[in-house]
Amino acid sequence: MTAPGRRALVLFSGGQDSTTCLAWALARHDHVETIGFDYGQRHRAELDCRLALRRSLAGLRSDWGRRLGEDHLLNVDVLGQLGATAMTGDIEIAMQADGLPNTFVPGRNLLFFTLAAALSYRRGLDVLVGGMSQTDYSGYPDCRDNTIKALQVALSLGIDRPLTLETPLMWLDKADTWALARELGGDALVELVRTDTHTCYLNRRDTLHAWGYGCGECPACALRARGHWDWMARRKAGRDGARAATA
Repeated sequence: MTAPGRRALVLFSGGQDSTTCLAWALARHDHVETIGFDYGQRHRAELDCRLALRRSLAGLRSDWGRRLGEDHLLNVDVLGQLGATAMTGDIEIAMQADGLPNTFVPGRNLLFFTLAAALSYRRGLDVLVGGMSQTDYSGYPDCRDNTIKALQVALSLGIDRPLTLETPLMWLDKADTWALARELGGDALVELVRTDTHTCYLNRRDTLHAWGYGCGECPACALRARGHWDWMARRKAGRDGARAATA
């Protein structure tokens, strides 16, 4: 069911989660634009996936093609200038002394939503959609539901317009995310997510696994693979549906 009159901007990286969120937004909102960020990420393959994914999604359903608007790609390499992380430099992935993995880029989602809010002001958009999840995640504090709720208030006040921040994956695990993709776009969308999105932190796209391309060992690959295995197990048991996605 669409939300009449709502115009959305999806934080679209080219990964599994943001692709599922884009499909979710296209099924829900009248007009949907996308925004991506080049922040010097180590897994730059995700940027190469974005435009082809948009075209493929627009072709899955005629109404999605009509609703999909412009794409915007911003350079925000200032994040790398603030300090090295395993996401922006050739550093071995490990846990930090504070208990967070060194793939955490401080301020990343805060900056992304702030820039998205500024663009939404210019473009007349009133919904921001992000693929953050507090269920299956690496402990990043800027993925938490309370962070997103606080941002919604601050950004709405900051541009003096009501903004809604939607996080359809917030309470879903990775198996649910696979299931949601199938609910939204059938097996065609699942296959698109499997073969055309990129998640691997180490930027590997030389091996296609049952769950997609990747090294198969980094935390992102491990999470995606485990989610796919769990989803397939649920399907065999007759429990294929995702838990209800929340806005």
